[in-house]
Amino acid sequence: MRFMLVSVCLVLTVSGCGGGEMSLTEYVDNLNAVGGRALQQFEAFLASPQGEVLVAEPAEINDFTPQDLAAALERVIEIAVELKEAADAIEPPQQVADLHHRMFHDKYTFYEEALAGRANTAADWEELSQSPEMEAYRVAIAEDKQACIDLQSQLDATEARGDFADTPWIPGELKEIVDAVLGCSIFPENPEDLYRYPPSTSTP
Repeated sequence: MRFMLVSVCLVLTVSGCGGGEMSLTEYVDNLNAVGGRALQQFEAFLASPQGEVLVAEPAEINDFTPQDLAAALERVIEIAVELKEAADAIEPPQQVADLHHRMFHDKYTFYEEALAGRANTAADWEELSQSPEMEAYRVAIAEDKQACIDLQSQLDATEARGDFADTPWIPGELKEIVDAVLGCSIFPENPEDLYRYPPSTSTP
């Protein structure tokens, strides 16, 4: 579910566009529309009994089975694929093309698919917790969390430098200010302990 943990809010003070390129305002409107639909689907699923396993605390994990996790991940993957397809249909302005492609790429589903397949066959949580697929998933979450933090720092520095002002396709007298906020705080505090069983905090 890593793709849903990153949300972007772009706030524009003015809009302008030359040629046939989509304006930043149009891009933001399109991105908010596709992202909003996916977020609604994801939040609704998390609130359902089938989605509770995704946010289960260590003490609650035995209320579910690895197969419950597999089914939940499969639903999340469906939402991720729909979001990726919708995002691919958006042609971002040059100024945010790199950011767009960094947010939406195929790797968001790779580790979920592998983990879901392994969870379907696991006899219990201990077996799944010690599997290579779970370890790869934990590493991927940790890497995504750090990448989110690094990207937020980069965006903050970009805004401070005014790199979005006086771009070639905006008349010189106009200024463009872009404020991007990523949901990095939503990542788990300790990705290395996701679905760990027995919980790492337990007394030996």
